[in-house]
Amino acid sequence: MAPIEPSNVRNRLLLALPPTVLDRLLPSLRRVDMPFRASLFLPAEPIATVYFPESGWVSLLLSLEDGDAAEVGLIGAEGMVGLPLLFGTDQGVTEAMVQSAGIALAMDADSFRRELGEHDAFGDLLLRYAAAFGTQVTMTAACNVRHLLEERLARWLLMSHDRAGGNEFPMTHEFLSTMLGVRRSGVTTAAGALQRAGLIHYEQSRIRVVDRPGLEAAACECHRAVRQEYQRLLGPGALG
Repeated sequence: MAPIEPSNVRNRLLLALPPTVLDRLLPSLRRVDMPFRASLFLPAEPIATVYFPESGWVSLLLSLEDGDAAEVGLIGAEGMVGLPLLFGTDQGVTEAMVQSAGIALAMDADSFRRELGEHDAFGDLLLRYAAAFGTQVTMTAACNVRHLLEERLARWLLMSHDRAGGNEFPMTHEFLSTMLGVRRSGVTTAAGALQRAGLIHYEQSRIRVVDRPGLEAAACECHRAVRQEYQRLLGPGALG
């Protein structure tokens, strides 16, 4: 496998590191595929690998005893999948599922722990990222309780658009209903309203964002608040 060159790194979290630290991390990283619907790790099972996505994105899903599941976090090229390892545990309560296929830089758990111990700048950056991600999870919890479904859908589509690398991405109403924790019929109604307003176009399991400013206006304040916190903690280009 060819060595990874700094100029070829696309994960914005890694790119925020001092160049000397990134250079030292690169031999521990390998580029891997993230196939659609692949589980990168499961709840209550050891996390063997951390992932720094370069394209595509990953949902953290929380499953309940009745079989229902809801998304509690979304991670793309701005972040890292496998945060429990940062806090000294190798297990979490969520499943990390690839929601949009892509590429990631992967590091095994032992190497990750070693690099944390050797590079203070690496750990400091990841702690700031963890704080930003915690804001996303917190705002998602409040949003799901207090805001209208159409606002929540607009927020979620903006989060996906931030990570998609383009205006169009694959999505089904069934998957959206899981992400938002609502019935499929509710997603159909909300998506129809956004499409009639000329904000999105939905066809054959693909969504295209037509009017980003309009979609931002239709969303609740949660998306804006999370973006501001990512930028405060990680820099103005944290979410693209």
